[in-house]
Amino acid sequence: MTKESPARSPGAASPVVKRPVDLPLRSVTMADVAARVGVSKMTVSRALNRGEHSDRSTSEALRQRILHACKEMGYVIDQTARSFSSKRSGFVAALIPALNNSNFSDTAHGLVAAVEASGLQVLLGYTDYDVHTEERLLRAMLTRRPEGVVVTGGSHTPAARKLLKAAGVPVVETWDLVADPIEHTVGFSNAEATAELVRHLHAKGYRRMAFLGGTPESDARGADRRGGFVHAMTELGLDASRILSVGQAPVAMADGAQGMAQLMLRWPDVDALVCVSDHPAFGALMECQRRGWAVPERIAIAGFGGFEVAASCHPRLTTVAVDCVGIGRAAGQLLLRAIEAARSGHRLPAETVMTPFRVEMRGST
Repeated sequence: MTKESPARSPGAASPVVKRPVDLPLRSVTMADVAARVGVSKMTVSRALNRGEHSDRSTSEALRQRILHACKEMGYVIDQTARSFSSKRSGFVAALIPALNNSNFSDTAHGLVAAVEASGLQVLLGYTDYDVHTEERLLRAMLTRRPEGVVVTGGSHTPAARKLLKAAGVPVVETWDLVADPIEHTVGFSNAEATAELVRHLHAKGYRRMAFLGGTPESDARGADRRGGFVHAMTELGLDASRILSVGQAPVAMADGAQGMAQLMLRWPDVDALVCVSDHPAFGALMECQRRGWAVPERIAIAGFGGFEVAASCHPRLTTVAVDCVGIGRAAGQLLLRAIEAARSGHRLPAETVMTPFRVEMRGST
């Protein structure tokens, strides 16, 4: 008679099933490959390094046998010893604020595309907009001796600045025009870009503008955009005091919706809202639609960043479009030149590369 399994209540956790795992307790070594093929470790090393050296003492037939064994056994060359002897680790470190932000992921794509042809790999980390997390990641990454470092922005802890200056490798700060750069800079002025957006809105007839962003200490780029708003409003002789802070960076769609509701309570006469990025701008737009406030007739809304959501909603959001891939590509190209100079025993003079932005006026204004 077959014994029935005990009934489980709906939603109960499945029982844990343990099974043997046929995996080695250590990684496959060059000695393992040599033993499989029946040659010395030196012969395996020569076969694997033929692409880098002129040594031809290993026949092509034997080399192919060794390569086949490596593939079959899953062997990967240990670069650690080679890195110490050559002082070339073969990778660069890059830190971005977030992985789920398309602007920063596009920047990472541009960076990878620029350096991969040279054989360098990119070790990527994300800081979650936190300078202390950036410092911790830098400490961990620098122990692996990258040949260059790319960071986002110019706001770092004092300890992180010391780490970057003492690393002895090229450093590129991106996305900002840094007032006191560590070395190289690739980016644009977030303040000037926002000021240009305000001037465009002013030319359209808007006068009672407000700014919505996160707390200044949570996002250096957001603080720069806020500063650009204040500067342009003051320059135009307008009231620059309508400023709302709605949470920590990155400011989300829900923050934009909440901010729009607060805005109308505090300053019901406001005629245009400038948001720190497109995501809260989209949230503000949705809140207006829920409440029946016509956009742009009742209030105009503008964002920043040129995200896909800004071009897909209705009405389409006015925004500041940024060449995110271009920032990464320019940073990678600059880093390659700096690394090449360092390998030759020189230091590339510090450079600042300006990347473009443009104000795109759309239906929301």
